[in-house]
Amino acid sequence: MAVITLDPSWLADCLTLDRCALQGLWTEDQWRRELEDPRRLCLGWTEDMSLLGVACGWLVADELHITVVAVDPSVRRQGYGKRLLSALLQRARQQGVIHATLEVANHNSAAIALYASSGFQSAGTRTKYYSDGSDALIQWCRISPSK
Repeated sequence: MAVITLDPSWLADCLTLDRCALQGLWTEDQWRRELEDPRRLCLGWTEDMSLLGVACGWLVADELHITVVAVDPSVRRQGYGKRLLSALLQRARQQGVIHATLEVANHNSAAIALYASSGFQSAGTRTKYYSDGSDALIQWCRISPSK
């Protein structure tokens, strides 16, 4: 497993992964902004130059707003999501971030367990947050300072 910083050259791969892992959650324009904006962190997990996972977030003052963590369904439940999330939090810590936040679908038990294992706790709900009308849990985590 190699964790790399993604740049716009990975756009097509991000779109392909989005379609298979997230059912086409983001548009091409959304991915392009994610990959081009210097205030956003976007990491990928690659094997043999294939993109098998992503973890991205926005740097806002001393916070990281995690926008996506996704792993190809064919390799899920092997710890890759946790490794990607840990790498994203570590990179954010190096940028001076002390808190991380995200929204997660209230029915996505696998993602909720992943975030809980990394120290995230629910702090509220966004009612009908997703396009299908489902609610999102708002989760927060304090990031330990770099040593």
